[in-house]
Amino acid sequence: MSTATLEKAQTVFRRTNAHIGRKLSVTPANSAMRALSYGRIVLDASTPAVAFGTEGDEVALIGLGGQATVRVDGQPYAIGTFDTLYVPRGHQVEVTTDSACDIAECRAPITGTYPLQYIRYADVEANPGLKFQAGEPGARRTLNILVGKNVEAGRLMAGVTWSEAGNWTSWPPHEHEALAEELYVYFDMPPGVFGLQMVYTDSLEPERVEMVRDGDAVLMPKGYHPNVAIPGQSIKFLWVMAAHRETEDRLFGVVNVHPDFAQAKSGLEAGRK
Repeated sequence: MSTATLEKAQTVFRRTNAHIGRKLSVTPANSAMRALSYGRIVLDASTPAVAFGTEGDEVALIGLGGQATVRVDGQPYAIGTFDTLYVPRGHQVEVTTDSACDIAECRAPITGTYPLQYIRYADVEANPGLKFQAGEPGARRTLNILVGKNVEAGRLMAGVTWSEAGNWTSWPPHEHEALAEELYVYFDMPPGVFGLQMVYTDSLEPERVEMVRDGDAVLMPKGYHPNVAIPGQSIKFLWVMAAHRETEDRLFGVVNVHPDFAQAKSGLEAGRK
């Protein structure tokens, strides 16, 4: 994708959580993504259930709040905050709640066959290769890898990151255009709290510098993509990647750091273990 295409294609989607029910906000048909789709399943007493099929996609369902039961071909799985269910292609899914829930739905087309996998966040927290702190002072953050080497999958990788107050994340600036496309979705950011998200191939003329708030999604088909929180506040975001080539390009933590910061570590080293 050329720089001109990056500028023209839709790469910012606002308030993707501002609905009740199931909605895919980002797809290859309406955005700069080649393969990755993202949406939210937001349920409450007025709409306590939705059903859909994975069809030809692998799907990661990631709890962002509340409690839900996800049934895959009738088998139930409890989904709380950051619990994740990886569902292969060709399955039927039903999501229900007795109260309220907010679940991210992440999808990418695959041809291979992979097992259904249930990832409890408690197990992620207990694994130092899946939950760890990274970054130097001014760029300190906590990473939680929900769909990485711990999951047998074709293209998807996903997790959640939060910064320390006023800190940068995705620092030093890095990119991975040769291997995968990515999107960030900001969540759990109260009114009045925002961050700044950059996406650029040329630091002198960045293609995107955006204020980002709760529910906003920013797409990175290419380019360096650092972000920063406002003073006294943290940014929290879900990151989702889709490898270009199934299995072959699904390599977590393999990035190109910007040449101006080539001596710095990416902060992702622990996640490669």
